[in-house]
Amino acid sequence: MKKTRNLESYVQWFNRLSYFVATEVCKHAKKKQRVRVVEYWIETARECFNIGNFNSLMAIIAGLNMSPISRLKKTWSKIQSAKFSILEHQMDPSSNFSSYRSTLKAAMWRSAGATDERQRIVVPFFSLLVKDLYFLNEGCSNKLPNGHINFEKFWQLAKQVTEFIAWKQVACPFEKNPRVIAFLQASPVLTENTLALASFECEPPDNNPEKERYKALKSEMNAQ
Repeated sequence: MKKTRNLESYVQWFNRLSYFVATEVCKHAKKKQRVRVVEYWIETARECFNIGNFNSLMAIIAGLNMSPISRLKKTWSKIQSAKFSILEHQMDPSSNFSSYRSTLKAAMWRSAGATDERQRIVVPFFSLLVKDLYFLNEGCSNKLPNGHINFEKFWQLAKQVTEFIAWKQVACPFEKNPRVIAFLQASPVLTENTLALASFECEPPDNNPEKERYKALKSEMNAQ
């Protein structure tokens, strides 16, 4: 049960961070403030990439790519999107996350030879790690067609688990800020529907599907 709760905590934190990012953008009525918030999160994502925190990087990208945020055309028009595009490319899911896997391998090499504690950090994209382990375990037989033990399967499983354990054992060199931690953990986040409604209030719907969606959301909110 404890191991299951740990897995759930990883997923819950990823989802919370994504929705927190989106909430922080949509809670500002003025475009200028939204632009600053989006730029702040892009810079935060870049720093996550630089230190090897790929899980938070993906969560931030997911938050900025949520429909209520990505549709804010007037906001995005004021942002230099090149930096964000580079980050999106690094975490592009196409070809089974090939770009991310190459970047992760480079981060592992850096970590293995680093003398600076800050260069040793590797926080993988956790959901993909779990998916890889699941498919490796379930998709590969324990025995080969000739009846021999499939040592390659168990070697790959052991390799990935050993790497993850090694990453967990690296001491975090950054000083904890209790106020920031409390803010991230306790600040309210909007739901999918309230995010959509807030987005439409930031920038009105500009096509028929959006107008219908906005109308339905307002009716739903008024009925509560």
